[in-house]
Amino acid sequence: MIWIHVLEGTALVWSAEEAREIRERFRLVGTLVGALARKPRQNAHLGLPLQLLPEEARLLAELGAAVLVRGTETQPPAEGEEPTQVRDWLLQGARTPAPASPSLLLSPLPDTVEDSGLLDSPFVLPHDAMMVQLPTARRCLGQVERVDWTSPSPDWPHPGRPAHEARYRVFRELWGRGYYLSGGSKFGGDFLVYPGDPLRFHAHYIALCCPQGDPLPLRTLVAAARLGTGVKKTLLLCSPDAGGTLAFTSLQWSGLQ
Repeated sequence: MIWIHVLEGTALVWSAEEAREIRERFRLVGTLVGALARKPRQNAHLGLPLQLLPEEARLLAELGAAVLVRGTETQPPAEGEEPTQVRDWLLQGARTPAPASPSLLLSPLPDTVEDSGLLDSPFVLPHDAMMVQLPTARRCLGQVERVDWTSPSPDWPHPGRPAHEARYRVFRELWGRGYYLSGGSKFGGDFLVYPGDPLRFHAHYIALCCPQGDPLPLRTLVAAARLGTGVKKTLLLCSPDAGGTLAFTSLQWSGLQ
């Protein structure tokens, strides 16, 4: 069972194995939003956690493949006392140390320059300026409780919102037809629709959810169609109605003929 940690409407997956299962088994993409431990000062390549769209998290929960959980507040330890979970984790790690790569193994720091073997080096890093890399994963995730994804709450406010319900119906329909979907805000839409894995294909459609009866200004429609054509994608208007029917209309900007 996949654990999706939620906080103020954001859905995060912290396990690498579960993130891989989400992509390979369920064709859901998500977005990596965490800094890499070895390169924390760049944003070209990101790592865990994997942030899911509300529609992706809801789909997994609806399929019975995941549960939504939230962290619970624990009783703060007394002064000078370690938290129970942290103490247990440290003791467990002391009994059964986990394998580590050579780059993460720390040696005792030399007390003097002679001990360090750096007599011929023009620079010696001061002892108090050295940095220690902390692990980015914990064995113990702490206490959590299950969140009901079918009813709104401070941690999961989406259920019942008209915009979310319309988006989810569109997402579920396109996903059910074999497409991959990701967030489409950078191209002015609700979703980007791919014919296959986004690592191998460009998006073919920009999906824009327009429930029937909602106003759609002409300038908004023209701008969306021109933007889609400019990035070589087709604008896909997705219109769910109250009866459960979905209508799809594709638009392309042809310019003056």
